[in-house]
Amino acid sequence: MRRLALIALLPACVLVQGCLAKTAYDVVTAPVKVVSKGVDLATTSQSEADENRGREIRKREERLAQLERKYNRQMDDCTDGIRRACSEARDTYAEMQQIIPTIPVEPEN
Repeated sequence: MRRLALIALLPACVLVQGCLAKTAYDVVTAPVKVVSKGVDLATTSQSEADENRGREIRKREERLAQLERKYNRQMDDCTDGIRRACSEARDTYAEMQQIIPTIPVEPEN
């Protein structure tokens, strides 16, 4: 009877040792995995940086286009004699001058 019990327990002991070894491995490697995941999240890849830069440039280009349309309307009103439009046009033009240097120039082919 004891032999049967020992024979039945032998595979269970091997399985428990495997479980314990895996658990010990997980405990030892967990800090490394956490740190490497944190580094991945904290750093920006070159392609992500390029995408972010392109997105920011497009936003500035869109803002400049809005300001140009606004400036043209204000200048039309200024030409028609509306003094307030002349003052607003100067303010709009000043804002455009701040944005223009931040937009890269496309090379000509």
